Parts: sequence; C-alpha cells; structure tokens
Amino acid sequence: MESGPAIFAGVVFALFGGGLLAWTATRVRHGEPVVDGVSPVASATLATLVSVASLALGAWCFTRL
Repeated sequence: MESGPAIFAGVVFALFGGGLLAWTATRVRHGEPVVDGVSPVASATLATLVSVASLALGAWCFTRL
C-alpha cells in the first residue's frame, strides 16, 4: 500500500524537475532571461540546481518502492 504515494511523489518530482530543466535550457539557449530582474547567471544556476535536486528526489522516491 505504501508504494502508491511513493510512485505519485516520484512522478511529480521527476516531471517538475525535467520540465524546469528543459525550460531553463531553452531560455538560456535563446539568450532570454530565466527570471526578470535577476542576474542571468544566478537565475539560471539556481533553476538548474533546483531542477537537478527535484530529479534526484524523484529518483530517491522510486528507490523506496
């Protein structure tokens, strides 16, 4: 019974992390700001770190099955 919530959480974290990473890469590749009014390097770095952490958390949830 505990595998259901772990699967749901893992999918949510993986989708969020993958989407954020793809969006950040697209914005950086086109030379557009990731966040308005913030340093481009700082915002891209923070968004990349959050997306990688989310992907890692999703992978961790899947190992708990």
